[in-house]
Amino acid sequence: MKYKRILLKLSGESLMGDKAFGIDNNRLATYASQIKAIYESGVEVAIVIGGGNIFRGVQAEEGGMDRTHGDYMGMLATMINSMALQAALESVGVQTRLQSAIEMKEISEPFIRRKAVRHLERGRVVIFGAGTGNPFFTTDSAASLRAIEINAEVILKGTRVDGIYSADPEKDPNATKYDTISFDDAYGKGLKVMDMTAFTLCKENNLPIIVFDMDTPGNLQKVLEGEQVGTIVRN
Repeated sequence: MKYKRILLKLSGESLMGDKAFGIDNNRLATYASQIKAIYESGVEVAIVIGGGNIFRGVQAEEGGMDRTHGDYMGMLATMINSMALQAALESVGVQTRLQSAIEMKEISEPFIRRKAVRHLERGRVVIFGAGTGNPFFTTDSAASLRAIEINAEVILKGTRVDGIYSADPEKDPNATKYDTISFDDAYGKGLKVMDMTAFTLCKENNLPIIVFDMDTPGNLQKVLEGEQVGTIVRN
């Protein structure tokens, strides 16, 4: 395998599958089987998953709710998704630990960096829930921060498109795909890979990001085997 320790970032929306809301059990099972395949090959896997299929802090603000309050609700949504993914992984025999940035001792461990690294070294998948534990930070920022803290070699951003394009490929048939692009070029071209805080964290800490289609079974394995799948962003 090309990478020994990775952080996989999944969007909450991806868990909806074909549903309009919530969690699609079939999609969850597909993700679990893909993660199991790389787990069994000896890759150390950490995961951050969003909560947009349940609740987003910006929705609260649009409805007149205080943004801070809404962001905390969004963090709780990520915990629901994290617990669902944990259950799916354990049902297929993958040892997991769920760590939360907000204390929820009945269902998770608190985030402790040394403990997270120890779990990874012992062959457990670690899921980081509740974002950074702070409002105004996205789960992309949480993924970047946790990846740096655990010394991951790469962030794998699983999406529903097969990489980064010059324009939205779902809207522009002439959009061209990049196999590799630098952080500076991606920023200069206005390409939205992650939010700016997350993007800057990765750039300053020389942490590459690979954007790929997670919804195609086998792609996660191919990325880790070094095949040209998706787009890699690096310095």
